[in-house]
Amino acid sequence: MAAITFERDGDVGLITLSDGELNFFGADAFSELDECISEVESSGVRAAVWRAEGKVFSAGVDVQIFKEAADAGEGFPALVGPVKRLEALPIPTLAIVHGLCLTAGLEIALGCDMIWASEGAKFGLVERVVGLTPGAGGTQRIAERAGPARAREFVMTGRVYDAATLERWNVINRVLSDDEIAEKGMAFAHDLAAGPTVAHGMTKKIVRAYVDDGMDKADEITPGVFAELFETEDLKRAVKSFLAEGPGKFKDFKGR
Repeated sequence: MAAITFERDGDVGLITLSDGELNFFGADAFSELDECISEVESSGVRAAVWRAEGKVFSAGVDVQIFKEAADAGEGFPALVGPVKRLEALPIPTLAIVHGLCLTAGLEIALGCDMIWASEGAKFGLVERVVGLTPGAGGTQRIAERAGPARAREFVMTGRVYDAATLERWNVINRVLSDDEIAEKGMAFAHDLAAGPTVAHGMTKKIVRAYVDDGMDKADEITPGVFAELFETEDLKRAVKSFLAEGPGKFKDFKGR
């Protein structure tokens, strides 16, 4: 049975890690994630959630697979590819994190647009304990959110940080109680999925242009991105409703 699976909850796609008490990442986990992202792409869902079952979100990568790679004298397979694919999805993506979330589990969360966490959640990129640095893009994505000095501290110390600290660092968007994180996180995901998801995809494109190439590039692409939205069914119907009924009344976005 696969450790990472895909299922639908209405217009929200759920990518779920479930593999024993500690939710370790085994040798097949990243290929399973890749397959799940392909299912998201072909399913027509309008938002996606990265989550885990059990008390521990993920205790990280099974170190046995590092030993096998070292013993064989072979390189380790590239892990950042599936995270980049997740990041590039044209729909909103949300990580809903509880409990302990280490290494690969966190790196995948960092590939999502937003991270919501429970008050009791703990986070770490602890690869230093086996002489490694993160291999699935965690270092650079912490740097993107929190700045390079914070990223160096986070990775070089190998410490485990609480959710409140990472919210202050702008790594996490919101911290909720342990009791309400799952319900409120899913409600938020459904709200995103019910919105103008073509426009959300364009928002992601503009933000990515800014992150990758700066303000000038984001300003360069914004007029064209903005203009494209005038061809969408969502905009035409929402504008008509606005003029006839006033602001905020239109709720029937279709994502097209």
